[in-house]
Amino acid sequence: MSGFVEKPEPIEVPGLVHLHTGKVRDLYRDPDGNLVMVATDRISAYDWVLPTLIPDKGRVLTQLSLWWFDRLTDLVPNHVISTELPAGAPADWEGRTMICRALDMVPVECVARGYLTGSGLAEYKQTRTVCGLALPEGLTDGSELPSPIFTPATKAAVGEHDENVSYEEVARQVGAETAALLRQTTLAVYGRARDIARDRGIILADTKFEFGFAGGDLVLADEVLTPDSSRFWPAETWQPGRPQPSFDKQYVRDWLTSPSAAWDRNGELPPPELPQDVVERTRAKYVEAYERLTGTTWA
Repeated sequence: MSGFVEKPEPIEVPGLVHLHTGKVRDLYRDPDGNLVMVATDRISAYDWVLPTLIPDKGRVLTQLSLWWFDRLTDLVPNHVISTELPAGAPADWEGRTMICRALDMVPVECVARGYLTGSGLAEYKQTRTVCGLALPEGLTDGSELPSPIFTPATKAAVGEHDENVSYEEVARQVGAETAALLRQTTLAVYGRARDIARDRGIILADTKFEFGFAGGDLVLADEVLTPDSSRFWPAETWQPGRPQPSFDKQYVRDWLTSPSAAWDRNGELPPPELPQDVVERTRAKYVEAYERLTGTTWA
C-alpha cells in the first residue's frame, strides 16, 4: 500500500476549480484558464504522503523556485505569470502560490545527473550503466560523473514510483525532435544551476525538471531546483564512497526506518506521525538550503 495517509479535502475558493491534489501541491484553474499552484507543507517519503506537516516547507519550495526561475530565463522560459493571491484565497496561501500558464505537458520527468547516487547507483552496480548510458568502471556512491547525463523517467501517480527509461524510449513516446530538445535544455539548465550552487558551497548532485509546450515553445514548469526535486549536498563534507549529508527530507526517511518509528515500510500499515524534533530538523534543512543558495535570511 501507499499514497495518502490522510488525503486532505481541497480548499474551496470562489471562482477557482480544484483540479488535482498532489503529494505537495494543490492545483486549481482560475476563470482565465490559468493554473493556480499552491505548495502545501505536506511531505512524502517511501511513496507515502505523511500525516505530519513541515511548517514553511511549501513557502520555501515556492520562493526558491521563483529565485531559480529568475536565473534561468535566458535559457528557457517558465510558466509563472504572477504570485498575486486570487481573490478570496485564504491568507495562508501567501508566499506559496503561483499563477501559471496552462501548458501541454510532456509526460516525462527530465532528470539530470552530475553525480552517481540513488537509483542511478543501483543500476550502475548491476550493469555499469544508468538509463542505458555506459559509465566507466570504479565509480562509487557520490562519485562525480565524467560529464552530466540525461536520465529520463516516466511520471508516476501519487503512491507509485517514477521509472527510469532510456532516451530511445522517450524519443519513441514524444518524437525524436522533442526528445533532443528535452535533453539539450535539461543539461543546459542543470549546468547553469550546478555552477551557481557550487559558488555557494553546495553540490547539485541531480535534479528533475518538468516541461510543457506553449504553442511551439518549450517552457519550464512546476517547481524547479528545490530540495524536493534535487539532491543538494554540502560541498565541504562531500566524500565519495558513502551516502552524503543532504539538504532534504533525509531526517524523515531515517526516522521512518529506525526502531523508534516501529514501522515496516514493506508492510500494510501507513507510516506514523513524525515526532516534533524530526519536524524541526527537517524544516531547518529546507530553510538552510534556501538561505545558502539565495544568500538571504528566511523571514
